[in-house]
Amino acid sequence: MKIYVMRHGETAWNAEGKIQGRADIPLNENGRELARITGEALKDVPFTRVYTSPLIRAKETAMIVKGDRQIPVIEDERIQEISFGICEGCHCSQKLFDAPDPNFRDFFLRPESYIPPEGGESIEEMTERTSAFFNELIHDKTLEKETILVSSHGAALRGILATVYQHDKADFWAGGVYKNCAVTIVEVENGIPKMLEEAKVYYTI
Repeated sequence: MKIYVMRHGETAWNAEGKIQGRADIPLNENGRELARITGEALKDVPFTRVYTSPLIRAKETAMIVKGDRQIPVIEDERIQEISFGICEGCHCSQKLFDAPDPNFRDFFLRPESYIPPEGGESIEEMTERTSAFFNELIHDKTLEKETILVSSHGAALRGILATVYQHDKADFWAGGVYKNCAVTIVEVENGIPKMLEEAKVYYTI
């Protein structure tokens, strides 16, 4: 089994430094272009199925990369983004920070100390559900010969790949947040995942 795990394309909120989480924000035109470039780079990959977060930015990215392949597209709520509760829609950039939780930046800077804001989800809760998805996938013997595309989100990707990383919580963001449309390739043999390539982008930054 080979799994291509990718982050969605850019949205207006990404460009504005807003906190997205479960907010269902579509791709902007630049995000669609990044997905098109990525899809063109992956056009010869023999994908046999697609798993996507139900959030529109991930679904749209998945469909652009899938192209005209006649393969199943499966939505799975377990790989949607972490919920940021009352902080969603607020700014969290260096230039502008207006989140109601003054400690929100712990999510990126000190994940081991992060306490979710009201209505939000903890890193542990997110990792549990995303890891459950990934472990179910890699141990499914009916999929052993398949090449799979997984379209998800910045934080959720860290949870999905937790089985591969084996990081402590303090190292949750080791290497930084993946760029939009970054692709990580994982090969699985006998239920054991091995990372072949991490966070590759196919467009000029």
